Amino acid sequence: MNIPNEYISGAEDIADQVIRKLKHILPTVARLCLISTFLEDGLRMWFQWSEQREYMDMSWGCGKFLATVFVLVNLIGQLGGCVMVIIRYKVAIACGVLFFIVVLQTLAYSILWDMQFLFRNLALIGALLLVLAESRGEAKSLFAGVPSLGENKPKNYLQLTGRILLAFMFITLIRFEFSFLQILLDLLGSALMVLVTVGYKTKLSALILVLLLTTLNFYHNAWWNIPSYKPLRDFLKYDFFQTLSVIGGLLMIVYLGPGGVSMDEHKKRW
Repeated sequence: MNIPNEYISGAEDIADQVIRKLKHILPTVARLCLISTFLEDGLRMWFQWSEQREYMDMSWGCGKFLATVFVLVNLIGQLGGCVMVIIRYKVAIACGVLFFIVVLQTLAYSILWDMQFLFRNLALIGALLLVLAESRGEAKSLFAGVPSLGENKPKNYLQLTGRILLAFMFITLIRFEFSFLQILLDLLGSALMVLVTVGYKTKLSALILVLLLTTLNFYHNAWWNIPSYKPLRDFLKYDFFQTLSVIGGLLMIVYLGPGGVSMDEHKKRW
């Protein structure tokens, strides 16, 4: 048992060194990755204005006025929310706007009945909660000059809920293929996601998941290799940026740690 523990300790030391070296850019990179799917969708609303409006009109029979309002809300809400998150201006309001867009699209596109899309949207909400947690300062002391005990319950619960919801993304990435490599990837990814969810060896597990998901994302969702006239390009592009947003959520976990409601935190008290 000592040998595996030594390997794990060594890996944690390497992960800590990487995090320390990247700590100044890590939150910015995490936020950029996280808002990427909203940014891409907002730009798509701009460049495919007529197509999006006609699609909503045909799908719901709501008329051109309501279809236009829907597209406009998505365009302004997503692009505006992305800018606010990046410049860290009223992040809570920005996350609320982006959360509203996720719920609106879930209802408008009937995603509630498609488990894969629903799980991915839940993972997006989890990533947004982690951005919200990152924007909250540490708990302030009740008395000036007296250190805080580190309790910040809203932030801790945001981190916990964010970790749990991020797990839904990996469920959609599991491929039921009977090959040794695929089974190994499914088992490894599932184990790491469980560790992240319960908050055990959290930073190391999240960092390995970032590397794994990034590799799989560029391999399976290489939309830039597909000609623009093929519908597959749009599907792969959608998957690519949604996965990138979840990677941003995992990077936020790497930066923030698991929070107070986690096994890592409880270990410190044992």
